[in-house]
Amino acid sequence: MLIAFNKPMNVLSQFTDEGKWPGLKRWIDVAGVYAAGRLDRDSEGLLILTDDGRMQARLTDPARRTPKTYLAQVEGRPQPSALEALRGGVTLKDGATRPAEVAAVDAPDWLWPRDPPVRMRKTVPDAWLRLTITEGRNRQVRRMCAHVGLPVLRLVRWQVGDWTLDGLAPGTWQAI
Repeated sequence: MLIAFNKPMNVLSQFTDEGKWPGLKRWIDVAGVYAAGRLDRDSEGLLILTDDGRMQARLTDPARRTPKTYLAQVEGRPQPSALEALRGGVTLKDGATRPAEVAAVDAPDWLWPRDPPVRMRKTVPDAWLRLTITEGRNRQVRRMCAHVGLPVLRLVRWQVGDWTLDGLAPGTWQAI
């Protein structure tokens, strides 16, 4: 079984609650499925769950290079040099990243409001990036963007492999 879940903000990518943060069991009442990969508590979007260990390994194995596409609202205006640095791969504390596909995009008009809302500063502009990476290090997109001077304000995973969030409201899931 494969499940696509639109993980809301401040939800953990595990079934058990931890402190004040809820786990997936509040939304998904299906026995024997586990997340294939993770989304940080403060990130939103597509989380794939499966009961198939081989599928879980295939989706998370760095050697497979499963593409994951994110929409990132960043603080500041992306300069061409920052986008080129991301496209070439940047060196983080845990080593060089693989090159990312990245483009500045318009704010998505289909995106739901975030709860809590993004903190905005009147004197600092923001912009949206669409990034596709083929690895999945801890907080990787956030760290890559910060490395080039574009701190992430909001991060939404749109796609994993061929699966997208299309048609999934926050906190809802469907079998795929």
